[in-house]
Amino acid sequence: MNSKESQNRNIIEVESLTKKFGSFTAVNSISFNVKKGEIFGFLGANGAGKTTAIKMLCGLLKPTSGQGTVAGYNIATSPEMVKRNIGYMSQRFSLYQDLKVWENFRLFGGIYGMKSRDIESVTAKMLKDLGFEKERNTVVESLPAGWKQKLAFSVAIMHNPAIVFLDEPTGGVAPEARRQFWELIYLASQKGITVFVTTHYMDEAEYCNRVTIMKDGAIEVIDTPQNLKSNYGVNSMDEVFYELAKV
Repeated sequence: MNSKESQNRNIIEVESLTKKFGSFTAVNSISFNVKKGEIFGFLGANGAGKTTAIKMLCGLLKPTSGQGTVAGYNIATSPEMVKRNIGYMSQRFSLYQDLKVWENFRLFGGIYGMKSRDIESVTAKMLKDLGFEKERNTVVESLPAGWKQKLAFSVAIMHNPAIVFLDEPTGGVAPEARRQFWELIYLASQKGITVFVTTHYMDEAEYCNRVTIMKDGAIEVIDTPQNLKSNYGVNSMDEVFYELAKV
């Protein structure tokens, strides 16, 4: 952990963060904090502003106004330092399909600035933990979707980032594979890695420590799944989302 992280109890701090494209406001003055090791769900319908917000938090888009820090670094003035301290996984699994399993680890390890010996040791450990040792030389394209998903997550955290952003990571995979994937998320969280996840599956929102739900570029609610269900007098996050959609 670097000194800036240790001084900052919140791994993400966002205050009045706004992004405009011309006259269109994609993200409208959102504010929230995320604690170290927390599993934080970032929910909302398509077009709600989730992806734009994540791009700002990852240092890929400069905010129009407001401010934010990720792993202790300012997202507007130190985007490269932000990128060095995060992992990222998209719905497409962020893998190179024509490379072998071990080659993906080597490639991303190099991108993350890891030393060759560290890449080799981390690759060996992660393949063993995943039960993928026999697939070391398998071309990624030939792997089942659920395997690709677990592999992509492992690659995203191989450099032990302060936080990993998961953008719709479980889309298009079987329910059993989704359950196994969430087991990996819990393990990462227990190791102190903060998990910032977007998902369309409301049952997955139940697995988060806290969730926020965006609507039209703004944050509608932010709380634990249990508190949200209690506040709305419903039994599931699906029903919470439905109640918000009616407003």
